[in-house]
Amino acid sequence: MADEESRYDMTNYTDFRRALDAVLRRRDPQALCDFLIERGQWEPDAVPDPAYMWLMIAGSPALADLHAEAEVWLRAHGRVAQADEIAVRRQGRAGQTRSQNKPQPRKPS
Repeated sequence: MADEESRYDMTNYTDFRRALDAVLRRRDPQALCDFLIERGQWEPDAVPDPAYMWLMIAGSPALADLHAEAEVWLRAHGRVAQADEIAVRRQGRAGQTRSQNKPQPRKPS
């Protein structure tokens, strides 16, 4: 039992987050539910909810390539306010990227 308990030790958040992102990337609500129950994050009788999955995807910087898909899913399922938040964050990041890539003005010599 001790080996099993240490296997799911939450002290190593980085490993947990990496594993969670891998499960989220599958876009399978049942797999997410099973993963979180197995790691003691959800109750054993939890019911898979696709909305939770898409919200977690939208909140993960490592899954930025899926944020647009999450936004579309959330809008299509009546979660407009949450989809709007995702859109604002995506636009903010796009604006930051553009301003970071913008050439700096030259100083007069």
